[in-house]
Amino acid sequence: MLLQNTERGLFCPAGDFYIDPWEPVDMAVITHGHSDHARPGSHHYLTEATGKLILQSRLGSDAAIQTVRYGETLNRHGVSISLHPAGHILGSAQVRLEYSGEIWVISGDYKLENDGLCPAFEPIRCHTFVSESTFGLPIYRWHSQAEIFQEIHQWWRGNQMAKRTSVLFCYALGKAQRILAGLDTSVGPIFLHGAQERFLPAYRAAGATFPPTTRADAQNVKRAEGAGLVLAPESAMNSPWLRKFGDVSTAFASGWMQVRGPRRRRALDRGFVLSDHADWDGLLEAIKATGAEKVWATHGFTSPLVRYLREIGLQAEAVETRFRGELEEEPQPTPEPSSAVLEDPEAS
Repeated sequence: MLLQNTERGLFCPAGDFYIDPWEPVDMAVITHGHSDHARPGSHHYLTEATGKLILQSRLGSDAAIQTVRYGETLNRHGVSISLHPAGHILGSAQVRLEYSGEIWVISGDYKLENDGLCPAFEPIRCHTFVSESTFGLPIYRWHSQAEIFQEIHQWWRGNQMAKRTSVLFCYALGKAQRILAGLDTSVGPIFLHGAQERFLPAYRAAGATFPPTTRADAQNVKRAEGAGLVLAPESAMNSPWLRKFGDVSTAFASGWMQVRGPRRRRALDRGFVLSDHADWDGLLEAIKATGAEKVWATHGFTSPLVRYLREIGLQAEAVETRFRGELEEEPQPTPEPSSAVLEDPEAS
């Protein structure tokens, strides 16, 4: 078997390296810069070139980081390693391994809709595909990015009429940049919490462009008299910082907003279903495109996905990992529903 699941993470014995290990190792191949996949302490790291600045911000500037471009092949102890676009965030990559005629692809996290900020997901043919399953339930089916931005702009304009500042919470890496790039600046001024500014230099270095923004402090936001939109991390929800803005309308952008429970727990005014992970249909499409006979489902709703894949004739199994998907955005993940819910793809 080319890959093993160990107490330190996914390990390739033939090549003597790990993929997204959760404990320090000698050699770590990193799929992307989210904290559950990029952990400090390893001696050497390999990542896609555009993700280096993000990885340095996680690990420190003195971390030993080697980079490769998408499609470039390295050989380590006879194992061919190449990285391919995952479409998740800047620098995100699938890891293709080939050894003695056997090909595995480890997806990391991925989405199929092209957000315009990173290369689109590239299906790679393989014998075994290691797939996330963050939203591995039929109830999770996304509308297009364009539709979601229409909803955001309508909510923003409605708040302006009521003289309420719009505050949109989103994950600081990936989601914040995606939202910022899609906002219509003609609607009103855009304000950024400091956490949402952290990764903008990495995106700009890779060629991304963003509309002008202003630092989100009480003076700047109040001066806009309710016309502005503030992008902030979830940690700012119900904070003293937020209360300084006066009358606000709050919303959250996440795939978890597909169901009512997460919206209710946060007492939000709105929820926008925008995810950097594949939905149910996207997972199935990606898996089919690989031609893989065997699938490992690593995190999220693994059981329903594995059950379905077995029903259509694939060898599938759930593999326990410490990856969290969008768990940073969802401290209390929705419990796995009953089989009755699984039979109703439109339930929410």
